[in-house]
Amino acid sequence: MAQRTHLGDADCAIAQALDVVGDWWTLLIVRDAARGLHRFEELQRELGVSRKVLAERLKLLVDAGVLSRVPYQERPVRHEYRLTPRGRGLLPVLVALQDWGDTWVLGEGEMTATADEASREAERVHALHGTRVPSLLLPDRFGGAGDPVADTPFTVLYFFPGAYARAESYPPGWAGIPGAKGCTFESCTYRDQLAEFTAAGATVHGVSTQRPDEQREFAERERLRFPLLSDADLALTAALRLPTFRAAGVSRIKRLTLVVDRDRTVREVIYPIRDIEASVRTALTAVRTAASAG
Repeated sequence: MAQRTHLGDADCAIAQALDVVGDWWTLLIVRDAARGLHRFEELQRELGVSRKVLAERLKLLVDAGVLSRVPYQERPVRHEYRLTPRGRGLLPVLVALQDWGDTWVLGEGEMTATADEASREAERVHALHGTRVPSLLLPDRFGGAGDPVADTPFTVLYFFPGAYARAESYPPGWAGIPGAKGCTFESCTYRDQLAEFTAAGATVHGVSTQRPDEQREFAERERLRFPLLSDADLALTAALRLPTFRAAGVSRIKRLTLVVDRDRTVREVIYPIRDIEASVRTALTAVRTAASAG
């Protein structure tokens, strides 16, 4: 086992947290576990780390209660690694690190709710094409939980920064953040064209990091007839490594749209979105094209 230096500041939560996740491999393992990679071979292939280092880091995370070992095969016994509630509590840390990297390492250091088409952030989002959306449940506005992917041939998942029933609910300076405005217009455009998506075999789901009660108030005001799902805990955001920005102390998803088939495979990625009506037309065309292709 690698030698570790324990940080002696017992009263500092940052120091104590770094004692668990201060090594870069540990956070990358948490990142990939959130993406749905749970087996040793999957993690090693994705990370390119030696078996020895990976085994050491997995043991550390299991001992710290961040991961649990769950048997998936009896003969011989094999285990996979799943995030515990303590491990899922690290997802906002991962999202904050990604947002910082997008803003200050890959970007210009300015808060924005969109991206340049040629940016590495846009390249990362478009790399979702052909990948699978992990199985998970998100709170809905009715107090239940829903799968982001519906049991229909296709699901249009449109992610938006935030929409509120009352103008005073928007964060200060919202209109001045590039790409933030337009969430109400986007939702209403999907509402008005819902029959066309349904006829093409697609369910529409809206996703934001708002609380379910905020989404409910907005949906009732605008008479939305499709589900809005809350990713306030950032489970789906971390799993798909979606681009975010911070406003009023909350991580918010930048506007993007995924067209997903029944097998949870991403068939179309629309990002960045600057013309909302055009993005809805593109999503509908993608559904129709995929349906006609069989």
